[in-house]
Formats: sequence, C-alpha cells, structure tokens
Amino acid sequence: MLLSIIVPCFNEEAAIPYFYDEMSKVLESMAGKWKNLEAEFVFVDDGSKDKTLETIKALREKDQRIRFVSFSRNFGKEAGIYAGLDNSRGDYVVIMDVDLQDPPALLPEMFKAVYEDGYDSAATRRVTRKGEPPIRSFFARMFYKLINRISDAEIVDGARDYRIMTRQMADAILSMGEYNRFTKGIYGWVGFKTRWLEFENVERVAGETKWSFWKLCKYALEGIIAFSSAPLSIATYFGIFMAFMAFLFILVIIIKKLTIGDPTYGWSSMVCIILMVSGIQLFCIGIVGQYLSKTYLETKKRPIYIAKEKC
Repeated sequence: MLLSIIVPCFNEEAAIPYFYDEMSKVLESMAGKWKNLEAEFVFVDDGSKDKTLETIKALREKDQRIRFVSFSRNFGKEAGIYAGLDNSRGDYVVIMDVDLQDPPALLPEMFKAVYEDGYDSAATRRVTRKGEPPIRSFFARMFYKLINRISDAEIVDGARDYRIMTRQMADAILSMGEYNRFTKGIYGWVGFKTRWLEFENVERVAGETKWSFWKLCKYALEGIIAFSSAPLSIATYFGIFMAFMAFLFILVIIIKKLTIGDPTYGWSSMVCIILMVSGIQLFCIGIVGQYLSKTYLETKKRPIYIAKEKC
C-alpha cells in the first residue's frame, strides 16, 4: 500500500529540510500503526531560481523514497499539482505545501478517514486567518461567498490544497485535462465523498509567500471564469437595463417637448451619459474577452507543463 506525497515547490530551498524532517517523523508514526504502508515523496520544482532542485537531489541521495519533477520554467502551482498527480504511483495521494502551513500532524487522521472510514477524500480548511492582512482576509471571504453563489461546484470557505484522496479520485482529476486549471473548483466538480478537517492558520516555517494580493485576485478571476458563466449573464442584463433606461429617457424628452416645449440641453450631462454607457460597453466586452481568451488557450492544446528533468 503506497502513499504518494505531492509537494509543489517554487524557491523553497529554506523550507524543504524542515518539511522533510517533520514528514519523516509523521510517516514513521503512521508505519507503526499501518504495517503495510509505504510512502514516496514527489517534489515538483516549479522552475525555481534558487537551490530548490539541488536541495531535493541532496535529500534523494540519503532517501530513495524521494522522487522529483523539475519544470523547464515556472508554470504555476496548478501545473505543479497536476504534474505531481501525473507522476505519482500511490494507492493514496496527498497534496500539501512545503512551508508547513499544512500541518503534517493532521495526516494520520486524514489517512484513517480514507483507509478505514470509507471516505474518498479528506480535506482541510482554515477556520482562522491569523497573520494575514485584514483586507486580504476580507476579499478571500467575499470570493468564497461569490463563487458558491454563481457556480455549481462546491468550494468550501478556507479550503486548502492540503488533502488526501484515493487513486480513483486522483485519476478523475487527471482526466480533466483543461489548460486553465482551478483545482479547488475541480475537487468540487468531480464530487466523491469528502471529510473536512479544520485547523487554525499556521505561519510559514521559512521563506516568503509567493502569493501577492494581485496574484490572488487573478487566481480568483480564473476560478470564476472556469466554473461559472454568470459574468456573461451580467453583461446581458447590463445591456437590457441600459436599453430600457434609454427608452425611458426618450419618452421623457418627447413628453417634455410636447407639453412645455422645453428643448433638450445640457452638454455636460450628455457627456456623462455617453461615458457611462461606453464604460459599461467596454466592461461587457472585457467579460466576453476573458472567456474568449480562455477558449483560445484551450484550443491551442498546449501541455500543462514541460518537465526538464525527473526522477
């Protein structure tokens, strides 16, 4: 019985040794309870600029359970998760961050859920956002509320990528070979029976976060476009609303002219209306453009990642 531990890494040379030490202790305790359990590490080097790959190779020299995939450039965490799943061999698969913000101590309980309790997956969610900037926490909560209202896929507030799943669920995720990936939505879309475990936010053990506020906003937009067509409906509603308002304004002008003979005047108000309508048109065109750009990238059939080296 093999457990694959997938670890996407980008400039994480400082955190990898801490992660390996903690996971080795947890795996040792798990081996004592489940005698037939073996493990492998699948590190994914996402085009790191530091000595991440060298650190992984050094660990492999003393532990043959360690395998790795090194990208030709930075393809992003979503590609890293996909590559890890694609190169894993385990009957059960774990995805977790290397910075120890995903507590390794939860892994035995997660494994028990899928191995003994009959769940297809055990996932984690943060119940606090201690240490995060307040504005970032606010927008994160708003995003989860919005995406669950406009999408069919269930995305739990505070959900982490840290999760264990059966091989069947991992293969189902791999079968979704779309180029524009939003894994949190994919988890919900494929379904399967999931147990949720809660934990409080943990600070990084080393290094700095690679997710700026702007990158998180772009990632949220990716998720909305990938799992909802609601923005296209919004553009349609805007068009109907503006057409209705224009019709009302025409009626007002006609009635005003017939009753009091007051001519239409006010160039400043006219300019404001033109600018407003033009802005709404550009906004709607932008929404359509986002969906067209994603469709364009999908039709190219480009690979999700390119491996320069693997072991």
